[in-house]
Amino acid sequence: MAYNIKEIFYSLQGEGHHAGRPAIFCRFTGCNLWNGLEKSRQNSDCDFCDTDFTGTDGTYGGKYSTAQELADIIKTIWPKNALGKPYVVCTGGEPLLQLDRALILKLQEYGFEVAAETNGTKTAPKELDWVCVSPKNLDKLIQKSGNEIKLVYPLSHIKPKDVENLDFQHFYLQPLDEGKETQKNTQAVIDYCLKNPKWHMSLQRHKLLNIR
Repeated sequence: MAYNIKEIFYSLQGEGHHAGRPAIFCRFTGCNLWNGLEKSRQNSDCDFCDTDFTGTDGTYGGKYSTAQELADIIKTIWPKNALGKPYVVCTGGEPLLQLDRALILKLQEYGFEVAAETNGTKTAPKELDWVCVSPKNLDKLIQKSGNEIKLVYPLSHIKPKDVENLDFQHFYLQPLDEGKETQKNTQAVIDYCLKNPKWHMSLQRHKLLNIR
């Protein structure tokens, strides 16, 4: 299987349970909830998306013919002789449109812990070490279990109570980033988490620190 990749880069995880952890991010091209074109944003299931996942023009972006070829590139980016478990986050767009067992196993063969950040509309391969689901459309939600669920808040069409009984280990609310309203949304997350301690706050720390 060939893999279309927007970009691959090394940084700190900014969100969720592993915030602050060094990771390689492998961003797959494409998504099934929005085509990435501004003219169709308002009619998409994720009109607040803040990620460029179209094309293959980013760092190490391109079309990789095999799992071996892509895994080899990812392996070279991880710091040599570094202590700690190598960690790769497969993201998008929607990574599960392309991420498959062959790539996961090859990365694990190289010692990587493999995570996926998904909208939950595709079944996650059981070989994954970490599954983070960020639902955008409950009618299309298939992956209803995993390690963490990360819900953008507030959303008019999905409430925390709609997903709080799903089979996840960790529950996170992340403030909706919408310019001048972001601070108000952040306070709304604080208030909700204080009243409902099952939920923890997730901040986009990479934006606050101005890192990739």
